[in-house]
Amino acid sequence: MTVMTPFARVLLDQAHSSAWSIDPELAERMNPANPGDASLARAAAVLRERGTEVLAHTDGELTPEALAGADVLVIAHPAAASSERVAGDLPPVLSPAEITAVTDHVAQGGGLVVLGECDHDAHGNNLNDLLAPFGLAIASTLVHERADGGRRHQGNATWVLGETSAGPGQGVMAGIDELCFYRAGTIDVSGAPGARVLARTSATAHPAAQPLAVAVQHGAGRVVVLADSDLVGDDSIAELDHEEFWVNLVTWAGNGGAALRGTPTRNVAPSPQSGLAPQGPGVGASEAWVALKAAVEELRLMQTKDGSLADDADRERATALVAVMAERITELAPRFPHDADYLAALPVDLQRWVDGGFGVPDFLDSLMAFRPDQHRVDGTQHLAVFPMYTQNGNLDRVFEAVLFDVMWPQWLADLEATYDNPMFLPVRFIDFTPGYDTNSAVLFPETVAVREVPKFSWGAIFCDREAARFRRVTSASAEVLGLDLPPEGERLVASQEVAQATFAMWDLIHDRTHSHGDLPFDPFMIKQRMPFWMYALEELRCDLNTFRQSVTLAEQGHPYARAVQLAILFDRLFRFPVTGDRVRNYDGLGGQLLFAWLHKRGAMRWTDNTLTFDWAQVPAAVVALSDEVETLYREGIDRSRVGHWMAAHQFIAGYVAPHPASAWAKGAEHLPLDGPPKGLTDLVQPDEFPLNVFYEALRKKLAPVIEATRGITGTLDPRAAEAAAAERIPA
Repeated sequence: MTVMTPFARVLLDQAHSSAWSIDPELAERMNPANPGDASLARAAAVLRERGTEVLAHTDGELTPEALAGADVLVIAHPAAASSERVAGDLPPVLSPAEITAVTDHVAQGGGLVVLGECDHDAHGNNLNDLLAPFGLAIASTLVHERADGGRRHQGNATWVLGETSAGPGQGVMAGIDELCFYRAGTIDVSGAPGARVLARTSATAHPAAQPLAVAVQHGAGRVVVLADSDLVGDDSIAELDHEEFWVNLVTWAGNGGAALRGTPTRNVAPSPQSGLAPQGPGVGASEAWVALKAAVEELRLMQTKDGSLADDADRERATALVAVMAERITELAPRFPHDADYLAALPVDLQRWVDGGFGVPDFLDSLMAFRPDQHRVDGTQHLAVFPMYTQNGNLDRVFEAVLFDVMWPQWLADLEATYDNPMFLPVRFIDFTPGYDTNSAVLFPETVAVREVPKFSWGAIFCDREAARFRRVTSASAEVLGLDLPPEGERLVASQEVAQATFAMWDLIHDRTHSHGDLPFDPFMIKQRMPFWMYALEELRCDLNTFRQSVTLAEQGHPYARAVQLAILFDRLFRFPVTGDRVRNYDGLGGQLLFAWLHKRGAMRWTDNTLTFDWAQVPAAVVALSDEVETLYREGIDRSRVGHWMAAHQFIAGYVAPHPASAWAKGAEHLPLDGPPKGLTDLVQPDEFPLNVFYEALRKKLAPVIEATRGITGTLDPRAAEAAAAERIPA
């Protein structure tokens, strides 16, 4: 699966007599009897499947120019031709200028991965000169494991199982349990006090308890050294946890520098706009937009909750403002030829409102002409002006104006061909009026003031706001909870570009799920009054299904699939339960249920004031919860409506403790089952499923951070000073 991504670009040095090649044909010439022992083709393929670009440096020295486009440099066992069959015309020795170039590359935020080998001194390279600035050195030895030590792999004395940290791995070791080092040397870390030893020899090995894999920070960049190169070769990378280990190492190394400052290491240009008229990046700064925005902001202050003009408002001034709005909309219209019908209908609706005496507005005609879903082309810009409320924002139907553009890269269009969702529109903010200087991250037609409710055909989700909010809250949560993020999670939090692409994929599959599967009720539940936990289960069901689909897509090699899993997990666990008030907070309840489920199954632990995950268990655990919810839904078809409500309450209560005063928790004999459903919903506690002690504490810590995300976008942080202060988490 070929998908352009903003993930790291990896450069593998093939010029300096490397014993490994990413070219399978060259590897076969190097070792005809066993090409897998000379090939890193699978290692390159695994990275590419995760969205990483892998290139070979085949000619010339490693100059600053050669390294300029690389995020991670990999040097794989350079060796003299007398000791190994090699690829590359240059000797295995890096010049002083090359060592300086690589050192500077790391210091400035680049990554370096060095694959060493046993009997280091016999191979004629100068890797230790390269590693010296980082305080590391490869020791020339061959590790052996005692027969009775229990750490031989397949009974081979020189195939040693590395000792990793006890318990489920975290951070760069996320999901890593067993590693085998084949004919390994060791690594001297005495010059690098900050080095993290990822794996070491056992107490029964010779030499004992010595580093086999090391990670170290240097300046803004990161260095990884392995004392064995065979571990990631074609004939070994599928063994044990080697593949995941390799991906973790390279991803972690590529997460330094610019990425960790919130800027993607590489920018990927948007898709061509397929003949659309030039719109230009300057529409948000144009005189016409600035004047339109100012008029809307003044007019909305004169409106009441239903959108009508207040009795004491200056009608003359309101008339003048509407005239300015109509004029500026007409002026801006040529920038949006794809919205010509809408922008022609909009001034008509505005004038009708004025002529009608500024009563409750009706913008049905212009709304029906506004069809951004018909222009799902990456980068397409839209102008929307309506009297409307904003979900999780301003609840009054006053005028808002918003500029946005569409996110529709080819990979997302390809995905939508499988997960068909013609109503879905992922978008990014350009500019907006105060109704969107809030927590609102959607533009739905049902929020617009109209005379009758039409059949809605689209829904826009601001993925840039979702992503920016997620990044800030997840980063703060990890700090508070002592969570060492896995490398792909770290990248997700570091890069706005990666995060908003991830949310576009999440939203696409989530949105579609509302109308798929065993549905015992209206999927959107618009016209039904039910206990709020039913809404919680529906939203959670859609996220769990998205997680499930992403597990499958990850197996198929979709580069954003694991990021989607992590985004669902972290947003649901950290932000959802502690955001908003506790009155019938259905999103919060879904996160509480997921937390309790993972905790009780041992896939997540809160111990010693530190949150850890058993990453090997997490996917199966989340899919198992999805199965339970789907079973509840399927069985709900055969139940009465009230019976289904009760079954759902019982299911949730098995994991999340209900309110001590809950009538629902006491059983059917305490509920008025012979009356109308309203009597049952009236008995629901405002906070039917209170927060546990973990979330009560977390809520206090994160409250200022969450508040600071109000109005945030991918490019705008209106409360930067407040946010900076908020992220200094109180002790």
